[in-house]
Amino acid sequence: MRAERRPQGSSLRNCDRSQGLWSGHYHTGAFGVESALVTSPDGARRPTIRDVSRVAGVSHGTVSRYLNGGHWVSPEAREAVEAAITSTGYTANHAARSLATGRSGSLAFLLTESQQLLFSDPTFALLLRGATESLAERSMTLVLLIAGTEGERANVERYVRAGHVDGVLLVSSHESDALLASLVEAGVPTVCSGLPLGDPDIPHVAIDEQGAAREMTRYLRDAGRRRIALITGPHDTPGGRLRFEGFRAEMGERYDPALVEQGSYERGSGDAAMTRLLERAPDLDAVFAASDVMAVGAIEALRRAGRRVPEDVAVAGFDDSGLAETMRPGLTTVRQPWSEISATMVDMVLDIVAGRPRDSVVLPTTLVVRESA
Repeated sequence: MRAERRPQGSSLRNCDRSQGLWSGHYHTGAFGVESALVTSPDGARRPTIRDVSRVAGVSHGTVSRYLNGGHWVSPEAREAVEAAITSTGYTANHAARSLATGRSGSLAFLLTESQQLLFSDPTFALLLRGATESLAERSMTLVLLIAGTEGERANVERYVRAGHVDGVLLVSSHESDALLASLVEAGVPTVCSGLPLGDPDIPHVAIDEQGAAREMTRYLRDAGRRRIALITGPHDTPGGRLRFEGFRAEMGERYDPALVEQGSYERGSGDAAMTRLLERAPDLDAVFAASDVMAVGAIEALRRAGRRVPEDVAVAGFDDSGLAETMRPGLTTVRQPWSEISATMVDMVLDIVAGRPRDSVVLPTTLVVRESA
């Protein structure tokens, strides 16, 4: 069996879009497992783990642990192993590792949304980058899967249940979507980004959605705004439902259902929702959008209507996804800890794969005040 030499770095390869399966392989390094005698095309013997062990001056087991995630390897041993890999030219045999361990050495980054939303909503790119970086530290591979249609969901389900990945990072979930329940039923280690509304006991990494929404609503009220509108996300998503509940709770007796419109986390939906709100409540003086992308759309609608931001209408968003800081005026928003969310999800699903169940985690958010409110 010959080991495949892969280039270092990251590359995204789209596989069979017509089947609804995107396999974005971010090659972040090589897995280590020793096979029998492995030779190169010219017949020369290729270095093995034992060669790396000998050059590094550490045990075979230490090298193996380093190559399989780096657990229980001291910084000194890690440095010695990395230097030995470079000097020997060691390249792992991925197929041999999979046969030996029964694992693929990869995780799925699963997005149950349309392909368009992957590119229009920067929050998914932030989570994707964080997961890639976290797996790079473990010499593991990330596979990007998109399941926005029924056909795509069926293909993804078959792919995952066939064992092509060791676990799933589900970065979007809808209460009405049966895919999550199917993965859990099949015993696929799965961790969700956000509270899974259908089954809150499924392992997840979330933020305090309600608490963050209450804090932003309170900030707008304390700033003297009295007619505060909300553009919420879909109510079958954790962000859509829980941010709405936080807003309603904080408004208390001042809550007015006529000042609430639902969007889809897309820019155009924020524009359309803001237009409808102005038609019903032309005297509103603030709007809280449940995502930065929808907040940008809301500002566009306000400008068309001749409303100044923030003089006439204060605008706040949610996410701090990059748009908030670069737009003018700068957007007041809720910052999510994107890198920590990704890293925690990766840690959690790998622990589950290893047979170490983890409790769900709730991470803090930060209110970021800029010029829009």
